[in-house]
Amino acid sequence: MASVKPHGKKWRAAIERHGMRPSKVFATEREAWRWARQTEAEIDALKMSGGQTFGAAIALYLETITPMKRSEQWERNTFARLAAQFGEATKLGSIDTARIGQWRNERMRTVTGSTVQREANLLRNLFLVARDEWRWIDHNPFRGVRLPEKNSPRSATWTWPLIRRVLRADRSGKTAQVIRAFHLSLHTGLRLQEALSARYDARARVLTLPITKTGKAQLVPVTRRAARVIERLLPTQHNLTDAQLRGWSNEASALFSKLLDELLIDGLTFHDARASALTWLSRRMDVLTLARISRHKNLQILLNTYYRETAEQIAARL
Repeated sequence: MASVKPHGKKWRAAIERHGMRPSKVFATEREAWRWARQTEAEIDALKMSGGQTFGAAIALYLETITPMKRSEQWERNTFARLAAQFGEATKLGSIDTARIGQWRNERMRTVTGSTVQREANLLRNLFLVARDEWRWIDHNPFRGVRLPEKNSPRSATWTWPLIRRVLRADRSGKTAQVIRAFHLSLHTGLRLQEALSARYDARARVLTLPITKTGKAQLVPVTRRAARVIERLLPTQHNLTDAQLRGWSNEASALFSKLLDELLIDGLTFHDARASALTWLSRRMDVLTLARISRHKNLQILLNTYYRETAEQIAARL
């Protein structure tokens, strides 16, 4: 319970709540009441969370939820950065909307809006689980927080002169495996990790992707032209556990970036091969068939992010 009383020429605010008795002197009665209400809310939040810290919430989330996701390593890296930014010893219940807004502004100075959105989604989910499942807090600090707009979708596609430079690069070992994965992606639209782990059924002309943490396998139909390439490429792939695959895909991404630097190729990524392949395939099949190949449930993502044919290219075909 809060009270504000005159204290000489100033005002003294005092609180007695959940066994705590903080007090403070202010120049005006208005300031005293503002502090009293804010402090009461903070004490209530701390009481509800049982004094649990931000670091404890991260640890429990990493133990119980993160291992079920394909993005496990990214989440671990992101949480390590968030722990340093918010402070592991910070009481979870004391993190409010203002603190989230401050974090957003700080991150926007160094990263893009899309990166802030992705990190915010992870952080928001942590607070939602802490509120709804663990009952550590009774509020969602993201409520009312404005997040930045996502970056405009990429429009870059691979051209055949640049593709030939990559495919003809004389490399061995792991870099050669990454080049083969790139070649496979250009014909199938697979992501890097998928291209490194796919298995091929020549009779059905279908690629089988590894079973995910949800227990669901993914099947990708391939064209006859792609089948001829796949039969040459996939025998070089290795059987990997999920943990080994995640580590290998991270290393492969770095190797591909290094290769592009060596070949003086700027502005393109491995993932642009997926968009390039889907753009080319769109000229030969209907959108529903293409969606089955790309495995997009949202056709807007397929259209706005992965279909990268320009207006001039479309006009030339009409």
